[in-house]
Amino acid sequence: MKRAILRSLVILGTTAGVCGGIVAVQAQSQISPNMSFFITSVGNGQGANLGGLAGADAHCTALAKAAGSTKTAWHAYLSTTAVAAANGQPAQAPVDARSRIGAGPWMNAKGVLVASNVDDLHSKALTKDLLLTEKGMTNNGMGDTPNTHDILTGSDTAGRYLATSGDTTCKNWTSGGEGSAMLGHFDGRGPNANRNYTSWNSAHMSRSCSQPDLVATGGAGQLYCFASN
Repeated sequence: MKRAILRSLVILGTTAGVCGGIVAVQAQSQISPNMSFFITSVGNGQGANLGGLAGADAHCTALAKAAGSTKTAWHAYLSTTAVAAANGQPAQAPVDARSRIGAGPWMNAKGVLVASNVDDLHSKALTKDLLLTEKGMTNNGMGDTPNTHDILTGSDTAGRYLATSGDTTCKNWTSGGEGSAMLGHFDGRGPNANRNYTSWNSAHMSRSCSQPDLVATGGAGQLYCFASN
């Protein structure tokens, strides 16, 4: 009797494992092979310290791969500001987010067109239901709990770096404490329609670059990711 029970448990365990694998494959197959845009479902947990542009791109690539994407040229939609030469290091020119993402078109995880090209992306109305995560899920916006509609961009509404004297990119995405960065509201919602609070890429500055401060104002250190291949 004990052997029969053990044999049944083994069979059930094997069946559960196989079914679990099938469910995982089915879940992954729901992501469109044409996905070339997503909001990261999570930040890296270090606030705006992304490890620079390279680290941000790596975060996009890792999440895309985990979701089943076969595309490899993933880039975070982030601008950086100029850095003067110092301590033997060469000067760095500013970078516009719009120049990092390829030519388009871009599809979300459900295979729905987000934008046809760079100009289209920066001129059309983008909606919460359109800007999905790499898992094909709707990200939490204003009115959801928790609200995570703040997305790191460091950009103006045209997708270019902000030529101001203050820090707008959390020290070019290397600070998880001091500094600040421009944020976008992916859901197009904000408390005051007379300001840029409805902009998907340039709504307001962050309180600081730390994870707690990003969370406190409605964010989680998330990014927009685009594939150029």
